[in-house]
Amino acid sequence: MIGRSIAAAAATTTSKRSAPKGFLAVYVGESLKKQRYIVPVSYLNQPLFQALLSKSEHEFGFDHPMGGLRIPCPEDTFLTVTSRIQG
Repeated sequence: MIGRSIAAAAATTTSKRSAPKGFLAVYVGESLKKQRYIVPVSYLNQPLFQALLSKSEHEFGFDHPMGGLRIPCPEDTFLTVTSRIQG
């Protein structure tokens, strides 16, 4: 179910600015146009996701003016990490 929610979030939440309770908005991609995903806050405890957050902190610090965390990695890498967390 979470796998579908992440994929669906990319398509359905671009017009919504807030994430539902228990979820977090992240912007993924290395290009100027980032893809928005909604992920469960439980991912914050996962070592694989923490590695992505460390990369984000290193590149951007704690300033995220887009309203969500920016994760500077290819979208396919992000999807691989989230699918491993789910599985």
